[in-house]
Amino acid sequence: MPGVRQGSLHLFRFAGIDVFLHWSWFLVAVYEIQSRAGSYSSITWNVLEYLALFLIVTLHEFGHALACRQVGGRANRIVLWPLGGVAFVDPPPRPGATLWSIAAGPLVNVVLIPILLVASLQGRSLGYIGAAGDFPKLIDNVYWINKWLLIFNILPIYPLDGGQILRSLLWFVMGRARSLMAATVLGLIGATGFVAVAFFNRGLWLGAIAAFMLLNCWTGLKQASLMLRLSKAQRREGVSCPSCGQAPPAGDYWHCGRCGQPFDAFATDASCPFCSSRSASARCTECGAEHPAGAWAAPTLVAPTVQTSHSSG
Repeated sequence: MPGVRQGSLHLFRFAGIDVFLHWSWFLVAVYEIQSRAGSYSSITWNVLEYLALFLIVTLHEFGHALACRQVGGRANRIVLWPLGGVAFVDPPPRPGATLWSIAAGPLVNVVLIPILLVASLQGRSLGYIGAAGDFPKLIDNVYWINKWLLIFNILPIYPLDGGQILRSLLWFVMGRARSLMAATVLGLIGATGFVAVAFFNRGLWLGAIAAFMLLNCWTGLKQASLMLRLSKAQRREGVSCPSCGQAPPAGDYWHCGRCGQPFDAFATDASCPFCSSRSASARCTECGAEHPAGAWAAPTLVAPTVQTSHSSG
């Protein structure tokens, strides 16, 4: 995933959510628009079609972000790039909250279907009397773009929305770590299938998407393994998270914010044994909340932020 600020242009801010556009978007936009030249009477219509695609993507990502905020999570950034968009969402670690945060994106596409269908039918009626030029064709193409984006996105293959929805449903019965493990394993199988299809059909973009999916599945698999280790780890007595009340694990589960080395912050008085740097706050490995040292009510703390994250497409 491209960096949010490095190489990205800040487009606008809405409802406290910053929207960025990665520089590579422009290169791919030129290629895609030129490759479809001739499908309309003027290349201007090709430009409008490509902009409409990313308007749909932006609305989809806002669905994720606003739903995440609705359930008490954090969501303040969206990045648009050639393969679509990514909303950086961090919902509360509950299956219902995660399910709603993910499902809200595809639901935006569902809502757009009847709206675009009516617009397409109206555009066709104008086209029949020759009064609208390429406008009916544009609306019709945008309708199908939205529909195929929805179908692709709800495939039950992690990290697509369908795969993350499956993970959220499994969470109810399998728990947080095992549900992620199951979803990422299925995602690896599905992404490998995409690689095969892309290879035999020489599909460059499908291959790029498959590579992105494989990378995310591998990251998710490592995160699930860490969660399983945490669930079995011994807990420290006399220390608890002010938000969820869970005791932190005993072990090297934190990473130094300066040198990146893992260490047990609760055993070293928050001092990294590798570079001696300290932190004034700690992030809970269970709920993700971060609190000042004194709030943990322990004689020795505290850790740099745990390097875990949650994101969707």
